[in-house]
Amino acid sequence: MARILSPRRRIDTWRSIWLALAEAQHELGLGIDESQLEQLRESRSEIDFEAAAAHEKTLRHDVMAHVHTWGEKAPDARGIIHLGATSQDIVCNGDLIIFREALELVARKLALVIHQLGAFAERWRSLPTLGFTHYQPAQPTTVGRRAVTWAQDFSIALEEVESRLEGLRLRGMRGATGTQASFLGLFEGDVGKVDELERRVAEKLGWNPERCWTVSGQTYPRLVDVQILSALSTAAAAVHKTCNDVRLLANLKEVQEPIGSSQIGSSAMAYKRNPMRCERATGLSRFVISLWQNGVDTACTQWMERTLDDSSNRRLSLPESFLALDNALDIMGNVTDGMVVNEAIIHANLQRELPFMATEDLMLAATKLGADRQDAHEVIRTHSREVAREMMEGATDNRLLERLAGEPMFAEVDMQSLADQSRFVGRAPEQVDRFLGEVVEPIRSRYQGSFPSAAELNV
Repeated sequence: MARILSPRRRIDTWRSIWLALAEAQHELGLGIDESQLEQLRESRSEIDFEAAAAHEKTLRHDVMAHVHTWGEKAPDARGIIHLGATSQDIVCNGDLIIFREALELVARKLALVIHQLGAFAERWRSLPTLGFTHYQPAQPTTVGRRAVTWAQDFSIALEEVESRLEGLRLRGMRGATGTQASFLGLFEGDVGKVDELERRVAEKLGWNPERCWTVSGQTYPRLVDVQILSALSTAAAAVHKTCNDVRLLANLKEVQEPIGSSQIGSSAMAYKRNPMRCERATGLSRFVISLWQNGVDTACTQWMERTLDDSSNRRLSLPESFLALDNALDIMGNVTDGMVVNEAIIHANLQRELPFMATEDLMLAATKLGADRQDAHEVIRTHSREVAREMMEGATDNRLLERLAGEPMFAEVDMQSLADQSRFVGRAPEQVDRFLGEVVEPIRSRYQGSFPSAAELNV
């Protein structure tokens, strides 16, 4: 991601646009010689950033600084670089090309996390675990079923990113206010050649010429940036939610992120095993989420055909959002590839609460045997409150079923069957299988062979 968003890649993309523009103008009959084009091609990769910085200090214009810099490397072509163009013919189209590649990388990293969560869910599809609502013990689920809930969030984010990629359009070659007046002047009023110029430039840049904005001001619509930042924020929210869950589960010692054998959790508390990777990912994700509003504010405050206060802001908000999310997804790739499941603790935590979960089945069983439902409810409520009090005072075992077994209305109920944890997980294992088949496998098929390599986490 750092390479995609680097100054070198940015200027290399600008030069690709300048070259494509000059080649298209040559092909359409403007006075540009093949020798001039060849000089541009030969010097294209010779980017002198020091010379550009010196020009910019004088000119106070980054695009023109690089026009002059390239002109010094290709002196015969100096006069035809940027012919008929305005700065945003170069900058806006360049940004969109770069953002497309950046979004493609985000999509690949999201797909990797989904793939790994799918494998984790498949392995633990049937392991019962305590469910939580309001972070209070609730009806059991399975470890795998919880994991596909995480994977589903990432699949929503991937769908959003893919939608942005599918809908992305070039600004096109439009001139100072989007009217194409300068290009119309170059071609002496030939509208067909103006349209053909834009089509050829788009094709040379590897873009579908049908995917250019119908109209634009000096820039492409800044609501596009809002859409991009929204997609990145959606992905960040998926990271944040999953990492928060892992952090909460780590506190219960049920599921933990991978940890190095020599990793130190605290400089003072040597025993600590902190979920520091997930903590870092949540911090990065909050930063990404906060930048969505920044994009909205920028889009709202564009005056008429364009105002320049977007430029300095976008140079921070968009790259930083991509970079922060990229790091968060690298962390997620690391975490989901090595999550630790502590089966014994999961079993013990669920077993401690399971009798409470069994009370509805117990009440129904007693009713089938002839008991009054309201009477059964009151007996269960009374014993449940007493057992809960005992546990809050330090009792280590949940004796609810044992106490209820002594009640006449429950004497013939099979209490042993109510101790089976898997009885209470509903269709969780089947739902894991269905999600893997309907969601994870198609994503694997689309991205197999393009998953990014594992990132090395240095901290």
